[in-house]
Amino acid sequence: MKHTKLILPLMLCAVAFGFKNTPNADKWEQLFNGKDLTGWDTYIGPDLDDKGKAITGTSIGLNNDPKQVFTIVKQDGDKVIRISGESWGAISTKKEYAGYHLQLQFKWGALTWGQKKGQKMDSGLLYHSGGKYGADYSAWMRSQEFQIEQGNSGDYWGVAGGMADIPVIRRYEKDYIYNVGGMMNTFAEGSKAGRHCIKGGDAENPKGEWNTLDLYCNGDTSIHVINDKVMMVLYHGRQMENGRPQPLTKGKLQIQSEGAEVFYKEIMIQPITQLPVELVKQ
Repeated sequence: MKHTKLILPLMLCAVAFGFKNTPNADKWEQLFNGKDLTGWDTYIGPDLDDKGKAITGTSIGLNNDPKQVFTIVKQDGDKVIRISGESWGAISTKKEYAGYHLQLQFKWGALTWGQKKGQKMDSGLLYHSGGKYGADYSAWMRSQEFQIEQGNSGDYWGVAGGMADIPVIRRYEKDYIYNVGGMMNTFAEGSKAGRHCIKGGDAENPKGEWNTLDLYCNGDTSIHVINDKVMMVLYHGRQMENGRPQPLTKGKLQIQSEGAEVFYKEIMIQPITQLPVELVKQ
């Protein structure tokens, strides 16, 4: 894999040190109506044992939720989406999106299940999702993952063929950490760097408090933001198709159930035609 030095101007200080988000309220489309999961599908993979192995190998499937993994409950006076985490899967938008600013709020619950029991609480926002349901761990479509995990929110994972270029520095032998002035590496399953990149910095609130997640996508570039602080910028988002990389610039949104109880609310999206100047100075 070829490494090239990423040269960015000092004007990128907004990316390194954070910014104050000021969304345009007039353009938001609410993706969660505050009542039910209208506009979303559910998908649940096979039942798993405590070690994460499939018991039957047969997925529960699309819009079939016998354990009520995805429900609407009341939290802090608001109707919110509760994801129990008991089964691995996701809710996914029925529509595809491209060129957008997505914002949502999330808060950890108390329950963990199976192989995640007693571990860091885990979920995730999967964007530019498409293709076969259950392509990754029999639970998720091909996508780019904005990691939502206790202490690691903002990380990147390439899911079922998703890939991106990210500037990083090395820590120890295997860890790659986002850094504005770092070396550009390709993150994908089978690449030298692997498919996981660690966020640069930490902005997550303590367990029990709500966190605000912002995702900006324009063309093949995306930006992960937690509580108004940039976690990383990803370039040249793409996927493998018939052995060749193709641009990955649009798709559905998935929100994971992955072994932990988590709550989501105020999920909304608005179109953008360029990345905000507060984040990236062109």
